[in-house]
Amino acid sequence: MKPHFCIFVILFSFPLFGQQTRIAFGSCAHQDDSLLIFNRVVSHKPDYFVFLGDNIYGDTQDMDTLQAKYDKLASKPTFQALKQSTKIMATWDDHDFGWNDVGCHYDCKRDSKDIFLKFFEEPTTSSRWDREGIYTSYMYAEHGKTIQFILLDERTFRSDLPLVKEEDMGQLNTDGRFFYFLDYNLSTHPDSTMLGEEQWLWLEKELMKKADVRIICSGTQFGISYNGYEAWANFPLEQERMLALIRKTRAEGVLFISGDVHYAEISRLKVPDTYPIYDVTSSGLSENWKFAAPNTNRIEGPVMDHNFGLITLNWASEIPLIKMEIWDKTDNQRLEYTIPLTELKF
Repeated sequence: MKPHFCIFVILFSFPLFGQQTRIAFGSCAHQDDSLLIFNRVVSHKPDYFVFLGDNIYGDTQDMDTLQAKYDKLASKPTFQALKQSTKIMATWDDHDFGWNDVGCHYDCKRDSKDIFLKFFEEPTTSSRWDREGIYTSYMYAEHGKTIQFILLDERTFRSDLPLVKEEDMGQLNTDGRFFYFLDYNLSTHPDSTMLGEEQWLWLEKELMKKADVRIICSGTQFGISYNGYEAWANFPLEQERMLALIRKTRAEGVLFISGDVHYAEISRLKVPDTYPIYDVTSSGLSENWKFAAPNTNRIEGPVMDHNFGLITLNWASEIPLIKMEIWDKTDNQRLEYTIPLTELKF
């Protein structure tokens, strides 16, 4: 019986391999690093790679300096190998948009946008050139299914975050979770925004389009609990607006990928009248942080080493499967979590 079993596995696994879509992603790539991790990404032969922000560390108002840092990334053989091997998509976060934690009040956002779009070779016919901000979407047909990539811009329109005052710490830390001083308080003013009204209206139209899987690409973590650092959780009204929009449009197959924090984790947000919302965070390609902030929604991780994310869509199963993984710079798989696509349905 054993030889028959081995033959069955070989015959069964071959078509599975041929009917997969592989989506790699990452964030926080310092231009001064060798970025050898891109060679690891290439070895997995992804169909797509998504840059989720902090693609360089610009941190400047001098556009010549910003351009020089993009040029340094472009000159790296590992980046060139990645570019030649797969389809690249990109959004930004604070350090390539402007500087640390900056939002809508960054003075050079239009010039920064031009440099960003030229670097990622945005076609001249793209609507990204015509609108304020860099948000966009793509539709790709894969094995008879449709994948929608929605790339958000969470910098151009984002309101300022209220700072945490020392006297606020006691109230914010009543459960004792926070072992560090928090940077930002919750912003509950009804006029505060992550995306801006124009982008919200655009997003609603995008979510009404037909797609089997929707990868929402967010520079800032969406699915985590409040931790005093930048995240969608700082804007609870905006986070709920996103969830309400998914319900309103009956958009199924939504999965978030995010970056920013210099460690990796998988979060699951459970909300009434909606399927679970997963958020796979990969950060950083070259950057580390000294600890992982508390996250009551974390189901896998954290991974504190340099890493990239990988989502594999297995279309050959009777019920398509979504495998979420984190791989480190030495090509060790550190996290894996698989769900059926049917879990992302109403």
